[in-house]
Amino acid sequence: MNKVELLAPAKNLETAIAAINSGADAIYIGANNFGARKNAPNSLDDIKKLVEYAHLYYVRIHVVINTILNDSELYEAVKLVENLYNIGVDAVIVQDMGLLNLAIQGKLPPIQIHASTQCNNRTLEKVKFFNNLGLSRVILARELSENQINEICKSVSCEIETFVHGALCVCYSGQCYLSYANGGRSANRGECAQPCRKKYSLIDENGKIILKDKYLLSLKDFNASKSLQNLIKSGVKSFKIEGRLKDINYVKNVVAFYNNELNKYASRTSSGKVFLDFEPDVDKTFNRGYTDYFLTGRTQCFNFLSPKSRGEKIGKIRRIFHNYFEIDADLHPQDGLCFIKDGEITGFLVNKVEGNRVYPNKMDGLKTGTLLYRNYDSQFEKKLQNSKTVRKIGISFVVKEGCVYATDEDNNVVELVLPVGEVPNNINKMKETLINQLNKTGETPYYILKIDIVDDNIPFLPVSQINEIRREILSLLSKERLSNFVRLTQNPIDYSTFPNAQIDYHGNVFNNEAKNFYEKCNCEVTEPAVESSEKISSGIELMRTKHCLKFAAGLCGQPCKKLYLVDSKGKKYPLKFDCKNCEMVVLNP
Repeated sequence: MNKVELLAPAKNLETAIAAINSGADAIYIGANNFGARKNAPNSLDDIKKLVEYAHLYYVRIHVVINTILNDSELYEAVKLVENLYNIGVDAVIVQDMGLLNLAIQGKLPPIQIHASTQCNNRTLEKVKFFNNLGLSRVILARELSENQINEICKSVSCEIETFVHGALCVCYSGQCYLSYANGGRSANRGECAQPCRKKYSLIDENGKIILKDKYLLSLKDFNASKSLQNLIKSGVKSFKIEGRLKDINYVKNVVAFYNNELNKYASRTSSGKVFLDFEPDVDKTFNRGYTDYFLTGRTQCFNFLSPKSRGEKIGKIRRIFHNYFEIDADLHPQDGLCFIKDGEITGFLVNKVEGNRVYPNKMDGLKTGTLLYRNYDSQFEKKLQNSKTVRKIGISFVVKEGCVYATDEDNNVVELVLPVGEVPNNINKMKETLINQLNKTGETPYYILKIDIVDDNIPFLPVSQINEIRREILSLLSKERLSNFVRLTQNPIDYSTFPNAQIDYHGNVFNNEAKNFYEKCNCEVTEPAVESSEKISSGIELMRTKHCLKFAAGLCGQPCKKLYLVDSKGKKYPLKFDCKNCEMVVLNP
């Protein structure tokens, strides 16, 4: 079986540890600066604690440095990378080509470098470029199909990482300038204001309204669980869950779900077994409805009704009364329910449940036949909050020739000489006591696979002494595991010819080192990053997306007038349609 990695998000140390306990093989997390989620920073001390915890399970830690950097920030980022390497971090995820230029010059430590999805990795040529540079891994754009991913995996030697779950950016990652154009908050600088989750109208050049006051750029959430087996067969190494801003319950549930799914098809890159005390269910956690996006073809990937969580389908109201309704569903007080009213999602809380009678905190808009969804399952959330799910490493004990040996599932072995003592009066009872006490691994990271006592050459040992032996040998085993952890390093990288002879603002060049990098790769930088200026020029692409409003409005393939996207303040964005590539472009007015 192929060994694959489940890569989980974490906004902080607590969430990261929960993700590891739920089955993650690797964690990606932000440091105190330069991450694309500015609201999820972490200190070096916390990252160091995480590394120490993770490496015991052979789980790897990736730190995101995936924003574009100005000249002064670039050298701050180098210091950060040095510090991360010194505390044992396994990889950095980067967007800025200036960092690659410095790495080629030998100014970065040999930490693995992963090309962020923010690098716009949506073509085979682009991935081959990073492969030829010598990067350890490339993280693909979410918009790719199974066939495209398969072709990429077969064409390169570097590791390939794909997203499999979570929120979707409507624009190709790293290429969205809508937030910066609207309010000066750059997505490429970790400050996205998420204008794609706002209301818009679609009109033609005559002012005719085609779609009015809808969340026209808001996508459903990604769920690629049905494609895992095909992606594994293609050669994908790492399966990534989006969500560095998500809460700890979300991470526990989604990681546990994908841990179970991946175990059906492949062996894993880390160690240990997850002992779950809940049944993971991604329908019960935050989602705007699910889509597999373009993995298996064009689908209805959009959700125009609301950018908020819709949750799981519950069923239709059977009968309505003055202050309650009847429905055949297992509901509980404090559940959050929602339904569609006047083309939008609206919701309420459950105050009381008596059999199939549900008493909500308000009855506004509820009718017989109304289809309900549950976007907050109070009992499931409580179960996640109180979960004692643990992850433990399998070990075997062998007692022979006056020694006890501990061997873990990765074949790390330690031994401890038993103390000299009297011959026990009852050897069988002594063996039984020894087995019983060695079995008690308790709060340690280990569980017992088997215990063998090979001979009768064991002394009498009181229970307290056996417990001390167990504690000591497990401590030795943990030290042995950490000392044998194989830290992967970045091979030297070098310049390679960029797929295009020129690159404009789409290259996001924000510092001199990035400009030099492109030039060394035989590519002329014709424009710096849009963030280099306070005002964005009229007519530039603010967004290019596979989500097409002509398709959504039923106009695909039909000749039509010029179309515009209009925001709530009346600002009109011209739309351009690249039908050959099935893409829509939002232009700056």
